[in-house]
Amino acid sequence: MTKIFPSAEAALDGLLSDGMLIASGGFGLCGIPDRFIDAIVASGVTGLTVASNNAGIDGEGLGKLLRTRQIRKMISSYVGENKEFERQYLAGELEVEFCPQGTLAERMRAGGAGIPGFYTKTGVGTQVAEGKEVKSFDGQDYILERGIFADLAIVKAWKADATGNLVFRKTARNFNAPAATCGKVCVVEVEEIVPVGSLDPDGIHLPGVYVQRIVLGSPYDKKIEFRTVRERESA
Repeated sequence: MTKIFPSAEAALDGLLSDGMLIASGGFGLCGIPDRFIDAIVASGVTGLTVASNNAGIDGEGLGKLLRTRQIRKMISSYVGENKEFERQYLAGELEVEFCPQGTLAERMRAGGAGIPGFYTKTGVGTQVAEGKEVKSFDGQDYILERGIFADLAIVKAWKADATGNLVFRKTARNFNAPAATCGKVCVVEVEEIVPVGSLDPDGIHLPGVYVQRIVLGSPYDKKIEFRTVRERESA
């Protein structure tokens, strides 16, 4: 049975429901699953919890789902570039679970490995530790963090073969691999689908066993969060 689907909408068919937990890959606007985000917006599902490093920016990335009020809760690390996120959070319209960046990545990885929880020093003695179990190891305090087990993982990769083996490109690899592993179902959009056997086995970043559905998403518009230039020197 083929894993390749003709569109993001087709790949998500039968997978979406109100109130589900979605793990989303990418970092900023780099390596984010644009096609799937647009398809989720169009589906109209609501009450979503989304685990993602960030929530895009206003009107881009997961910011589109915030704008349509389809997200009920965000589990995130960095949210500083999204004014709508800030507005909804301060107004009490959006629940937010702030999570240190490395901890969030490890929570996804742990979920993918079937690990329900782990102890970390990150966040000890801060608001991050509030309400969490604290345990001492060798005289040092650690807090218990729970693995993330998502109903669905939406991921963006550079290349895939028909069996779902994936290669990510540079920083677009951030959060995509751990997000992919922690979903009960993983759907992936890619820039290129290559023949089976053409990928160097040593260069595969995520094996196809984790991937259920693939979409060719090209062409992509490469968006930039900030564009800065050096000031001209006076003559």
